[in-house]
Amino acid sequence: MEYIIEMLNITKEFPGIIANDDITLQLKKGEIHALLGENGAGKSTLMSVLFGLYQPEKGKIIVKGKEEKIKGPLDANALGIGMVHQHFKLVHNFTVLQNIVLGIETTKNGILKMEDARKKVVELSERYNLFVDPDAYISDITVGMQQRVEILKMLYRDNDILIFDEPTAVLTPQEIEELMQIMRELTTEGKSILFITHKLNEIKAVADRCSVLRRGKYIGTVHVSETDKQMLSEMMVGRKVNLTVEKEEKAPGEIVLEVNDLSVMSKREGHTKNVVEHVSFKVRKGEIVCIAGIDGNGQTELVHALTGLDGISSGSIHLNGEDVTKKSIRYRNTHGMSHIPEDRHKHGLVLDYNLAYNLVLQQYFEKQFNQAGFIKQDAVNQYADLLIEKYDIRSGQGRETKVRSMSGGNQQKAIVAREIMKNPDLLLAVQPVRGLDVGAIEYIHKELVKQRDAGCAILLVSLELEEVMNLSDRILVMFEGKIVADLDPKHVTINELGLYMAGSKREGDSHEE
Repeated sequence: MEYIIEMLNITKEFPGIIANDDITLQLKKGEIHALLGENGAGKSTLMSVLFGLYQPEKGKIIVKGKEEKIKGPLDANALGIGMVHQHFKLVHNFTVLQNIVLGIETTKNGILKMEDARKKVVELSERYNLFVDPDAYISDITVGMQQRVEILKMLYRDNDILIFDEPTAVLTPQEIEELMQIMRELTTEGKSILFITHKLNEIKAVADRCSVLRRGKYIGTVHVSETDKQMLSEMMVGRKVNLTVEKEEKAPGEIVLEVNDLSVMSKREGHTKNVVEHVSFKVRKGEIVCIAGIDGNGQTELVHALTGLDGISSGSIHLNGEDVTKKSIRYRNTHGMSHIPEDRHKHGLVLDYNLAYNLVLQQYFEKQFNQAGFIKQDAVNQYADLLIEKYDIRSGQGRETKVRSMSGGNQQKAIVAREIMKNPDLLLAVQPVRGLDVGAIEYIHKELVKQRDAGCAILLVSLELEEVMNLSDRILVMFEGKIVADLDPKHVTINELGLYMAGSKREGDSHEE
């Protein structure tokens, strides 16, 4: 029996869309099989069918040589199929151990027995190098640790077919490296892995074979060792994609953003130290300055201070020469600042509003969209349609679509469209391509370069080393709340940059221009 799982001719429809159109996918025992496709290509839907969350209209599923009807996740678990979802399914006020045994607890006379479970969890975590404290609460551990809990949940249930849905979207480069190592170890133990992603580097690093979906249709399956990234991206997007950013040399103009001696105090209880410490820098017209660093070194707090989302403890912020340190968020927004936020759900969108309203969130009160306190619906609709077309924002019902129901990549495009269309003097772009596929990344990178060439000052915050090296005109490295280096991307290697980010290398003490 060559295949441990066969999904044959699967079709799954939703109102207005065929998410999976006659797709066949075959997984061999002991392989890592990547499932590649753009945002909204139907990857997660197909895996949800396999996991029993959706029932297909057509097609059949064969597990270990036998046709099965998978009516829900419990059926899937009984067949040895486990899944780590893109947004983890964990109970935050339970401990790690409680989350792992949830749903298959051992009880005796109605009393919960945890000793054996604890022993098994500790053994599993040692065997697979998944070290995590069984008594820690989920709310207190990092995202990378939460992912380990999800993997332990599958192993605890003795699953031997593991589905990873975009497992690296929220991880730091170091955590991604660890996860890849864990995936390799799992297959040497005889597990088989289906791995949904749109990151070509990761496919090249761990996958044996790769199947490609495009707009709900099956394009083909290739052996990864015989295929290059260019070919994979072409299969995925349907055209040639430029994987490097093209930009000409430009001389920066006058100063748009000036940050002087800025400090921000930690908001965590019991912490009295600064998370941003005496930071000073300038961003000029026509340049992309990138703040690089490993997640959690003060970048988020710095951006919240610049945009007005949070207060500062000392220092000053000047925008176009004006002191905006104490100005409101709206004042900054209407005076030349745009912000693509790190957390699109929390700070970027109103999820239960439709797409049109989300595209005018910061302008609905302006004359163009407002008359005597009433919103001009026609003007809003026209503007929304213009942005949807220009930025290729895909959704089931156009501008009327509730944003909550759109794919993550299209939610991101909506935010980018809204912020760039305001023609800002300063654009704060925080991980602008997080969760996007190569086609959308190429588009947004081009847009950022276009803004730079039109004289916009761009402050980019990114955790992706390639993006930092490709896009920046200057790189500021943040480590433990301080700026430890001001680098020219033309004169620094990715390895050196990684050392600065990890704090094991520092420039001279002065970082002023």
